[in-house]
Amino acid sequence: MARLTLLSVHPALFYRPGERLSLAELGAARLDGLLIEVGDGYMPVDTVEGADARATGVAHLVPARMAACGPTAAWIHGAGDERPHLHHVRRLSATRQRVRLAEGVVYHERAAEPRDVQVIAGVSVIAPLPTAVELLFAATLPAPGDERRWLQALLSARRELIPPLQEALTRMPRRPGRRRAEHILQAVIAAVPGQPGGRADGRAVGLPVRRS
Repeated sequence: MARLTLLSVHPALFYRPGERLSLAELGAARLDGLLIEVGDGYMPVDTVEGADARATGVAHLVPARMAACGPTAAWIHGAGDERPHLHHVRRLSATRQRVRLAEGVVYHERAAEPRDVQVIAGVSVIAPLPTAVELLFAATLPAPGDERRWLQALLSARRELIPPLQEALTRMPRRPGRRRAEHILQAVIAAVPGQPGGRADGRAVGLPVRRS
């Protein structure tokens, strides 16, 4: 059963270009220090950029009966500063469906397990630990994308995920790619701040850092 995280950012505080204000007006307010960029929109500068704010920022990209997953879920859960260049969603329904997705959204065919889904600010999102597992095994593929960097960013932001992720890996002795996943996870953990040999500056290698 999905867990519910209540909305704490009022929708009226989220400004999407072209709805109430133009992109030029929002950009000017940002330069004046009145707004910050969150996802594909803007919020008042004193808004806490938590999971609810980030989920609100990509809500229009996650269709009904789908959940944000992969790098998008990791970002919502606190990984990195800048949003992913490509957003990722997967279906919630056990049956296939035909859905038109926005440009820059990648669809994953495998359905999400109901127990792995949270609802944040009205958006279905894969929970942090299943997201970490997904990113880890995606990083073992022959031609991986930036999943490894997003995994490191997620574990840097949520270090409490490291022990359960290690435990989860031990319960998958026959999953394809498990041995390589072990090596990748060891390297990623070593780069997490606060871990033996980890970085001291708290940043995930390779992910952009917001300067504004």
